[in-house]
Amino acid sequence: MNSARDKMQEPAPAAAAPRAAALAALVERTLAGMGYELVELERAGGGLLRVTLDLAPGEMPAGEAADDADAAGERHIGIEDCERVSRHLTHLFAVEDVDYDRLEVSSPGLDRPLRGERDFTRFAGEMAKVQLFSATEGRRRLRGQLLGVVQPAGAADASAGGGLQMALAADSGPGPGIGPRVRMLLLPEAPPPPARGARRQRARKAVPAEVIEFALADVEKARLAPEWEFDRNAIARTAQQDPQISD
Repeated sequence: MNSARDKMQEPAPAAAAPRAAALAALVERTLAGMGYELVELERAGGGLLRVTLDLAPGEMPAGEAADDADAAGERHIGIEDCERVSRHLTHLFAVEDVDYDRLEVSSPGLDRPLRGERDFTRFAGEMAKVQLFSATEGRRRLRGQLLGVVQPAGAADASAGGGLQMALAADSGPGPGIGPRVRMLLLPEAPPPPARGARRQRARKAVPAEVIEFALADVEKARLAPEWEFDRNAIARTAQQDPQISD
């Protein structure tokens, strides 16, 4: 009897809040219309709904001043952007009956998540960290500089799928891989500071830059990484070498 009553009290599927994928699609469409792109959407404890956004490539939302531009004239997400989106989403969620208690809207920060071919293309030249589902050349965690997206042999266009190119620095060579592939020139992390009173160590021997390849589908997660996390000498050597990436 109780189970029957519980079933009657359960909300009908049509009245339930949108599921994660549908909610993400709703937010993504809404942000795109405002000149932004959805970076991440997640639910946290206490009914918190967290939205991370960035400016869409080449977009300058209407009505926004250039106060948030850096020395190169590039605009970044500011407080005004977050407030504007927060107000809009609050109204939207009320209309769509989205179940949440608190809304948090923020910029992606220095360690922006990277998802899909679009992000790896957009952030070519930036430092990043990548984790794979399975090891390639004995590695699951890779660090280095993004070079861009490489299409598989015979692909007519980007819709056919793409591999990723990253410039990274270390002791792994290119993997064989099949289909869309990611290329990285491995870069070591910055050495830890010497202990107080310790003797100064000799400079580490330079390791030639090498390219490692892996499938785009093998990427479990990836994020941008600030340049100071890497060995500056290795970055300088890589820039001087200007490695040519061949298919």
